[in-house]
Formats: sequence, structure tokens, C-alpha cells
Amino acid sequence: MREVSVPPLVNVAPETNITDLVIRQADKPSNPALFAKLNGAGQWQDIHAREFLADVSALAKGLIANGVQAGDRVGIMSRTRYEWALVDFAIWFAGGISVPIYETSSPSQVAWNLGDSGAVAAFAEAAHHEDIIRQAVAGQDLGTVANVWQLEGGGLDLLRSAGTGVSDEELEARRSKAVLADTATIIYTSGTTGRPKGCELTHGNFVELSDNALASLGDVVNERARTIMFLPLAHVFARFISVLAVAAGAQVAHTPDIKNLLADLQSFKPSFILAVPRVFEKVYNSALSKAEDGGKGGIFHKAADTAIAYSKARQTGSIGLGLRLQHALFDRLVYGKLRAAMGGQVTHAVSGGGPLGERLGHFFQGIGLQILEGYGLTETTAPVSVNTPSLIKIGTVGAPLPGNAVRIADDGEILAKGVCVMKGYYKREDLQDETFVDGWFRTGDIGELDEQGFLKITGRKKEIIVTAGGKNVVPALLEDQIRADALVSQVVVLGDNRPFIGALVTLDEEALPGWLERHGLPAGTSLQEAAGNPVVRAAVQELISKANQSVSQAEAIKSFRIVDSDFTEASGHLTPSMKVKRAQVMKDFETVIEEMYAAPKVS
Repeated sequence: MREVSVPPLVNVAPETNITDLVIRQADKPSNPALFAKLNGAGQWQDIHAREFLADVSALAKGLIANGVQAGDRVGIMSRTRYEWALVDFAIWFAGGISVPIYETSSPSQVAWNLGDSGAVAAFAEAAHHEDIIRQAVAGQDLGTVANVWQLEGGGLDLLRSAGTGVSDEELEARRSKAVLADTATIIYTSGTTGRPKGCELTHGNFVELSDNALASLGDVVNERARTIMFLPLAHVFARFISVLAVAAGAQVAHTPDIKNLLADLQSFKPSFILAVPRVFEKVYNSALSKAEDGGKGGIFHKAADTAIAYSKARQTGSIGLGLRLQHALFDRLVYGKLRAAMGGQVTHAVSGGGPLGERLGHFFQGIGLQILEGYGLTETTAPVSVNTPSLIKIGTVGAPLPGNAVRIADDGEILAKGVCVMKGYYKREDLQDETFVDGWFRTGDIGELDEQGFLKITGRKKEIIVTAGGKNVVPALLEDQIRADALVSQVVVLGDNRPFIGALVTLDEEALPGWLERHGLPAGTSLQEAAGNPVVRAAVQELISKANQSVSQAEAIKSFRIVDSDFTEASGHLTPSMKVKRAQVMKDFETVIEEMYAAPKVS
């Protein structure tokens, strides 16, 4: 199949905008709890739709009183927290356009986002975020940024007070001014190369996509559902789910520090979660490491194999009695404990931002957590396609959501069209012809559609390696398999214009001590020492050899080097959404790469 198009199930009136989603919930007699926030006593406090509407309105009035006009851009620089969503909606209620900024951004990055978008104001989470914004404003002479308000330190109270003189009628005129076709937000791509581009996403992108997604995902996201947000709200994936939850009347809690995630999951007890594949890899690997450390590795491996077999059998519609009994046993011994660690109520997870891998998908489905893997980009407001409870095929990223379409170009590139696709790149009309072809958005990813219309991602077009011998190699096919092991943190497969395929590997610092101990090595061995240890190297070689079995001889990794430090966002080698900046890695580790190719390759 080369193309699949799914008609919309919900048609939205053209005069609608995102703020109508809040009004929809506040008008319900049930007045659903849209958010939850930890109070001073460490308990989750419900924030109902009418309460949220009242506060959003008060803050919007404050923005209007401070000179924010309809269509003005306002930045948000903060970790994931309730107030992020609060000011996001306040900006929309005031008729403005929000510009998310990753809270880890440098002054120069902040300056680019605020300057390129022409922002007139910004929200900063805390004093040090405000300092970075003010450095950016002063350093680049961004005279348009007139105000910076802190989410902490009384900034929101100042806004509430400032808006008391703004009438309800003026607010309503502002709130209702935007229509589906108008820009709601400008999200700057975190960018693995070059300057970030501002993706103009409209009110229609969010509203039409949300309402059509709910037509397919209503069993997961509804007024009874709860989720806890820990991904950065500056990223389109978390942002879309945040709006989707309001559209559904589902409740969202936030945890700004991933270190508190386990405790927050157990206290809030979400019914669904969202995460990038690396999070699910970490959950699996940490559970495996814990079992092996406790001498129960054999039981865990059998339990994992059973879960995978159970899920596969369930997908084909035939589960034998022996497998059912074995699954029931491991549900008591292993699976139930894993679900309890995530709060005990979670039944579904939405995964995006990269390929999950078929084995992990079957494992989690087999333990009772159905992972709905989807596909999308910032430019497509997150999901183009997603697996749903009623339409799922593990190993794919699902079929297009209602209102969306997917086409596979002659060279294998995935093209997208529909309610999800952005208006364009802000102030970059010169990129229009490069970005769209015959009205279809060029995603830059390569993939295939099966006969049932399910999409499978096979790689990133610009990451395809062409060896000196002319062989095309998709690095993700090897990287995903190697990185799935607890010992490994990151893998970068390389070999462009080289005589053979090589790889750089980093070790997982958290999993390393336990791994070393189980292999008779001192747990206190440093990352640098472990990188040169022959036992560690042999283990990595074994992983690579196993991955090589899935590709041809010409595509196989012939040599590798273990790097003695990890690739992180702080080191400049990962984007905030945990994608590897390949060009930066190759630049920073050029000496290691050249040494690898100068040495004799492993046959």
C-alpha cells in the first residue's frame, strides 16, 4: 500500500479555538477535575474546570492590562508543572500566541526563540530562568520583550491584580477572536542540526486533532482518566496530550523532577501515561537489573519471555491453556509488582518520539500495560498516526488518526497531510517548496504501509549512511537493538563514505554498578575504567554481534569504540526530546572515529 487516508470523524466549526475546550468542560454539570496539584501537605489537590477557567481568565486580564495584544507572542520557560498549562491557556484567552522554551536553554537559544518570534513578554519559572531571559534580552537588544513574570515569587499574583480593571466583555472579545486557521503557538524544533525553525501550529491543529483523536482513543482518554505529565511541556508531544486531556475532561498532574516520578506515580495512580521509548527501555532494564541483583534474573527472563509470547498469541487470537496458566503465575510473581510500581491503576501508555521496538511493545502488553505507539513530529502537532485499543499492531506506529493521511513517496519518504499538519515555518516562506510537495508535508522519515494501512518507521532519511562501497544503511535498525540492553545508554552507528560500518557506544551509568558486580568486577569501577575493561568490551561485542544477525554482511558493524562519557543534553549531544545530535557527536569524537577507521577492522 502506498497511501492511506482516514476521513475525519468530527467536524469542528471554523470559528472555534483552543479556549473553547475549557469552556466546554466548565459548562458541564459534572465540572470535571482537569488538573491536580500537590499542596503543602504533599497531597494531590483537584483543580476543577470552573476553578481553572476563573484563574486563566484572571491571568489573561492581567496580560491584556500589561499591553499584550491579539496575536502577540509570549514566551514560556519552565519545567513541567501545573502553572505551565495555566499560563499557556491564559495567553490563548488573551488572544496571544505562546512560544515554549526548554528550561535548559542557554541565553543564546532563548534569544533566538524570543527574537525570531518577536515576543513581547515571557514567563519564567524561577529567578534563575528570569536571569537567563533577561541576559538574552539584554545581549541581543530585544527591546520588544517588555515584561518577564515569574511563575514563582509572586509574578502571577501581580498579573491577577493588574487585570482587575479589565472587563469580562473585553476578555471575551479577545478570547473568541482567534479561529481554527489562526496560529496558536510557535514551537521551535529542538534541532539536531542548524538553527531551530519555528513551527506555526494553529488552533485547528490542536482542536481538530484532539476531537478526532478522542473519537479513536475515548476508552483511554476520558473524564474518568488520569495521567501524570513528566515530559517537557516545551515539546509538542506533551503539549498536545495536555490539550487533548482538557478536550476530554481528563485529569493531568505534573512532576517537574523525574527523580520524584516513582513516588508521584504511586500517590497519584494514573490510568495512562505518556513517555518516549527510552523511558520504557529504562523501566524494563532497571527491573531486569534489580531482579539479577537479587538473584532472580532467571525468573525475570522467563516472565519476560512469557509476557511476550502471551502478547503475540493474543494478537493472533489464540492463547493456549499452558501459556494462560504460566502467564497467571508470573502475573502474581512479577507483572503485578511492575504495575504497582507505576501506581497500580495504569492500563495504557502512549509512546512517541522514536521507535519503541516490537519486543518491548509485546513485553508491556503482556504484563497488562498496553502501549499505544504513535508517530509524529513538531510539524504535525505530534500524532499523524497512532495505535488504538481497537486498532493495534505491535511493531508499527498505527494507522493515521481520523482527519489525517499518509503517503509513501517513491524513495520511501513518509508524506503527511491532514488536520495535524502545521501552517508552515514562521517567517520562512523560502522553505515552503522544500517542506511541501503537492500539499503533502515531507517528514524526512522513511517507512512503509502494510496492506491494512499500518505505518512502520524504518529510519530517518537524512541519517541513511552510504558507505564507500555504495551500500545504504539505516542506523536505527542496529542502534535500537544494541541500546535495548541495560548496559548500554546510547549508540551511534556511522560509516558515511567509509569502507565499513562502525559504532560509538556509551555505557549506562545507573545500571553499570550492578552489571559489574554480577560479572565479578568491582561495583565502584568508574565509567572511564569500564570503557576500557575487556569484560565490558566483550559484552558490548556480543550485543553488536547479535544485532548484526539482523542485517546483511555489508551493513554489519565491523568495529566499535566505547566512549568514556555518556551522551546527554547537558553535554550537547542530545536534544531535550532525547534524540542524538549525530553531527555534534561526530564532531566532538572525531579523533576517536578516525582512530577506529585507521585500525584494522574486526572481520
